[in-house]
Amino acid sequence: MNLRRQLLLVSLLTLVLPWAGCQFIRETETALREGQQRMLSGTAQAIADSLSQFPSEFLAAGTDGTFRDSQIFGHSLVNEPFIDGYIDDWSLSEESIRTLPGNEGAIRFSFGVFGQYVYLFVEARDSTVIYAAAPSAAGDAFFEHIDLLSIDAVGTRSEFTFRPEAPGALFGQRLVEGEVKEESRIQAHWQDTPSGYRLEARIPRQLLGVFLGLSVTNTRSASSPGITRSSYQGSTPGRFITTSPILTSAVNGYAQSDLRLIVTDRAGWRLAQAGQLGDTRGGGAEAGDLGWMHRAYNALLEQGDDAVLAEPHPSGREQQAYLRRALEAEAASAWFRSAQSGRAVIAVARPIWSGNVQTGALVLQQGTDAILSLTNKSLGRLINFTLIATLGVGLVLLGYASWLSLRVRRLSAAAERALDEDATQLALPSANASDEIGDLSRSFSQVLRQLGNYNEYLRTLASKLSHELRTPLTIVKSSLENLEHEPLTDDARQYTARARDGAARLQKILSAMSEASRVEELMQNAEPEAIDIHDALQSATAAYAGAWPERRFRFEASMDVAPFSGSPEMIMQMLDKLVDNAIGFSGKQDEIVISLETKGDQYRLSVANPGPPLPDRMRTQLFDSMVSVREGPGYEHLGLGLYIAMLIAKGHGGTIRAENTHEGVVFHIYLPINQTENNRA
Repeated sequence: MNLRRQLLLVSLLTLVLPWAGCQFIRETETALREGQQRMLSGTAQAIADSLSQFPSEFLAAGTDGTFRDSQIFGHSLVNEPFIDGYIDDWSLSEESIRTLPGNEGAIRFSFGVFGQYVYLFVEARDSTVIYAAAPSAAGDAFFEHIDLLSIDAVGTRSEFTFRPEAPGALFGQRLVEGEVKEESRIQAHWQDTPSGYRLEARIPRQLLGVFLGLSVTNTRSASSPGITRSSYQGSTPGRFITTSPILTSAVNGYAQSDLRLIVTDRAGWRLAQAGQLGDTRGGGAEAGDLGWMHRAYNALLEQGDDAVLAEPHPSGREQQAYLRRALEAEAASAWFRSAQSGRAVIAVARPIWSGNVQTGALVLQQGTDAILSLTNKSLGRLINFTLIATLGVGLVLLGYASWLSLRVRRLSAAAERALDEDATQLALPSANASDEIGDLSRSFSQVLRQLGNYNEYLRTLASKLSHELRTPLTIVKSSLENLEHEPLTDDARQYTARARDGAARLQKILSAMSEASRVEELMQNAEPEAIDIHDALQSATAAYAGAWPERRFRFEASMDVAPFSGSPEMIMQMLDKLVDNAIGFSGKQDEIVISLETKGDQYRLSVANPGPPLPDRMRTQLFDSMVSVREGPGYEHLGLGLYIAMLIAKGHGGTIRAENTHEGVVFHIYLPINQTENNRA
């Protein structure tokens, strides 16, 4: 990973700042909410204590804490409905309409209360609606009718029936001792629908008792005794539960802005309700301005149940888990929050006692707009600040990393160039800087100077040794020649012969060491000639095949003519060195390939041979003076062959390099094609 990416990753650590800030805001919001919850709990306890003075209102509901399907709840209606067979003006949700058991939802009903009247709505699915032509025409069985059974506190039963003769308005009827009598105080409307019929009725409250039962009769045919009858606990009516005006008046005195109070009996039926929660999203208008910040806020804060669950239950019976705990004489609380709207509600529930008897429960719900507004503003400021800070730090670090990596790359490139050029004359960048990179540049410069001096010493070592050893060697050779004319024993003559052979080998070594110096002088003084490298290489390949029959030679070329201006002797000497190196590292019957092709504006002369690959450590030193990877004695192993080849290639304006292949090693010499024009100029 480069330095720029490393610093960029380090800059991401600045994201710890917004994370820590968000954690702080979350803790702050939790602490404020818990404080509001404690305050709301104290208020709820005080109100619950004040409601304990109305035990009769709770007992009037008639529930013993057990929920029964037969119980009927009369919803408090906001406006007086118009009796027309429609329930649209009841201001009730669809969930408030219940279904009669045992009919698979074919019959639905609901009860409402407004003023001194009780309202009844029934909707039934019936493929064939049979109307009563006359009360005595078909008896009581073969037409549609809806019956309402009422029982008062002392057990008196009253039965009311709705028997339409046609769609439209009708009066309810009352059954007295088996006779049907019209009850003009009960108004109703029968409305046909594509799937059946609907009934809407208004009944004075004083006509009904404390228990109600509903029975709906659907007739398949007026001439057939087959009857489908669906009833809602017709034989045992359930308790009719409505809101208590006294309790409603009592809790209205505690109603405040954004505060809702709900009073239930032991079974959870709602007896009173006052106040409303605010409809604005959490955080007020400021939250709407935050946009994505508001969504980020919702994702960071503590999650709770959806705020919709805090709404009063449409059936009239509160069923939240925290309320059930309160009905079991345990104080409870809950936290509601909608992720999409951001609305948040705190709810507490307290049991209501009348002496030692629990009569009901009180629920207080309050929105947390003030808390969310405070935390939303803080979150907005925090996100803005940390976002700007993070972007600023990231850009600064990115720019600094780019500048720093540029300096390092320039220093690296200059150090690599110094390996191919005169290291003693090359000035590295940032050498005058006072930072660590400047120190590194100066250290590199010193190392490269020492390396250049050492390489220069190695390059001149051969000529120095050959010059210094030539005179002593001449003296040794002349002394041995003079010694041969003296009378010697057989052993002395044998030792003299050995010394003469050693002097001859030493002479060859000195000649090889001085060859590099002669090549440099020849390259400086050589007169370029126009030659065809293609023909020269082709002829040399054939000569090599004759000189080394134990090897196989092959010549490849991508052109037929390759004009070049240079020294043919030097070119052939360079090729001799490369072929000699290939022979030394290949085995018998191995194939040595000599090839010529063009690469851009250069000729590429290649010599490839199978054999061991070049060691990685020798890649940069292979063409230095007196460097060899061969093992074994012999002057030809002094490491001067590739050095001489490099001098010849460089003298012709070219370069040389070595590469490992799958089969062995290949040497590439690059010579400029326009060498002829350059030499003529």
